[in-house]
Amino acid sequence: MTNPGRPRRPDVTGLELIGGPEPLTVELQSYDDHWADAYSEHRSRILVALAGSDVDVEHIESTSVPGLAAKPLVDIVVAVADITAEEDYLDGLLAAGYELRTREPGHRLVRTPERDVHVHIYERGNTAIDDYLLLRDHLRRDTADRELYGRVKHDLMGRSWSDTNDYADAKGDVIAAIKGRARAARDVGD
Repeated sequence: MTNPGRPRRPDVTGLELIGGPEPLTVELQSYDDHWADAYSEHRSRILVALAGSDVDVEHIESTSVPGLAAKPLVDIVVAVADITAEEDYLDGLLAAGYELRTREPGHRLVRTPERDVHVHIYERGNTAIDDYLLLRDHLRRDTADRELYGRVKHDLMGRSWSDTNDYADAKGDVIAAIKGRARAARDVGD
């Protein structure tokens, strides 16, 4: 058992991207209620795979926001006790049919062979988890920011992207601005 706050071993120090960069080949689609169903199915699959582990599982990114166009790719975040203790979560997820895509400091990513579900794994308390949930919850409530984000995504999808990560990076400024407004709105509500 891991001592709280004490990793079992040092984390990885660089990016391991299994399979290398991949071009962006999917297109945006109108919101689909099926995405919530797919999340529920995979949430159950993850919880079974990690039975006995203390994990949190949440639906994130655009497919978690009703009314927002998205790439048909369901993103899930899983919070684990110790990101360095891969034997506590990675083996179970691989046995459940997910494939390792990314290993980097503080983050692992597994996905389905069909590449339609991405499972982001972080250590509990990682600020990335809070950022995902902040953005998701704000976009669910704020029509203007949801529409702004949708327009930016449509504009960017009109370009050719040889690496999906470049597309994600290109949305960075608008995401940062929306998260800033979300934090301000949250702080006013506290």
